[in-house]
Formats: sequence, structure tokens, C-alpha cells
Amino acid sequence: MKLINSFKYAIMGIIEGFKSEKNMKIHVLAAIAAITMGSALHITKAEWLLITFAISLVISVELLNTAIEKTINNITKTNPETYKAMGLPKDLSAGAVLIVSIAALVAGLIIFLPYLI
Repeated sequence: MKLINSFKYAIMGIIEGFKSEKNMKIHVLAAIAAITMGSALHITKAEWLLITFAISLVISVELLNTAIEKTINNITKTNPETYKAMGLPKDLSAGAVLIVSIAALVAGLIIFLPYLI
């Protein structure tokens, strides 16, 4: 029963991340576009593996970023000085999302451009 609850809570977290975060919606739309292009262009199994990994990594890091931001916001809600001091961890986690998003974009370009040219 604990395992089922673990999956339930994980799925609830993913859904909440999608509902509450604008950037998550953008990442999911990009993932849908990549999957659609991959299907239309009949990319190879190896290319599917890279696309799947890139999508999973971006969405996972975005969920971690959201968890970090929400935790810091809740902890510092009552103390503006603490909130200022906690800006760096939020910036670092946002930077991690930016890095994996750029890497995923580059991977997508490397995979899809040869099919389109």
C-alpha cells in the first residue's frame, strides 16, 4: 500500500507542477512538439532515446526547481530579510533548469535539423 501511495503522491506532484507553473506548461508543450516531430520524421531508436532523456531531464529539473522555490517561499514568508538571503538558491535552481533546457534544445536541433534540411 505504501508503494501505491508513493506513486499517487508523485503523480499529484507532477499534476500540481503543471497546473501551477507557467514554465512547466512551456516545457510540456515543447515535449509534445518534439514527440510530434519525432513521429512525423520517423527518427531512429537512438534519437528517440536522446529525445526521451532530454524531455525527462528538463521536466524533472523543473519540478525540483519548483520544489526549491516553494519551500523557500514558505519558509521565508514572514521574514523579508530572510527572503532576500535565500535568493541565491532560487537563482541556482533556476539556472539548472536553464542549462538543461538549452542542452535539450541543442539536442533537438542536432536530431531534427538534418531531417528538415
